[in-house]
Amino acid sequence: MASTAPRPNEPATPDAEVSGWLRLLPAGAQAYARLARLDRPAGSWLLFWPCAAGVALAGGLVADWALIPWFLLGSLAMRAAGCVWNDIIDRDLDAKVERTRARPVASGAIGVRAALAFAVALSLIGLLVVLQLRPLAQLVAIASLVLVAAYPFMKRITWWPQAWLGLTFNWGVLVGWTAITAPGWPMALLYAAGIFWTLGYDTIYALQDLEDDAMAGIKSSARALGARARTGVAGFYGLSVAALVAALWLALPDPLSPLAALPFALHCLWQVWALKDHAPARALALFRANRQAGLLLFAACAVVGLA
Repeated sequence: MASTAPRPNEPATPDAEVSGWLRLLPAGAQAYARLARLDRPAGSWLLFWPCAAGVALAGGLVADWALIPWFLLGSLAMRAAGCVWNDIIDRDLDAKVERTRARPVASGAIGVRAALAFAVALSLIGLLVVLQLRPLAQLVAIASLVLVAAYPFMKRITWWPQAWLGLTFNWGVLVGWTAITAPGWPMALLYAAGIFWTLGYDTIYALQDLEDDAMAGIKSSARALGARARTGVAGFYGLSVAALVAALWLALPDPLSPLAALPFALHCLWQVWALKDHAPARALALFRANRQAGLLLFAACAVVGLA
């Protein structure tokens, strides 16, 4: 299959660019690094912070601190494996969208069998991380594979694939919490906070592809909300902050506990204020800013968990 990479006189889309340290790799290795999104770590951070937050709010940051680097490794590997799986399933749709048409599987730079083998290798790294957990957390972690496997199909059957992504990307809250202690309401509320947070930031991300998604028949919360996307993001972030405050309060019933959520809330408020239009560059920048939002979410849980 011929490559669909942009011609020299066309501006490269974000997913088509070979930038940074990737340029130092051989061409074949560049394709696999791009397939795993190793040059775009935002998604790995968004997968990691819920894991770390679950450990932190459960009170495990001191006694079980070694879980944090393990979860970081697992997030890198499983986000990469998820991207490979997503690109295999979406290869025909990706070829119809300007931003994604030059992805390695969609363009034919990497074959489906080779991509599947790569996904299996990455998943084995994730298995190594799972083996570091206690049995209950291992079962919870393995259960996430159902969500991961189903996610690429959601954009074909529902206008809210972002909600499914929220269930998937924040599953780490459940894994991190159960790696420390038994399930409880603070865990459930923290998970809900993560789901609504993801609904917000992934709606912002989907604003990049409104026109192409409409032509390709791809469903998204951004398309469902249309001109009300900014209002929708504000609502999702508001629910996220409310659930986080409730989780912090139940974990430590102290008048000061909700204040730990203030930096995260202000960051979300800034994102809504900055989302003045649907310009793709603005949407991508605000989406990437959620790496910092995740850090603030973790910090809130760490403050309360350590107290």
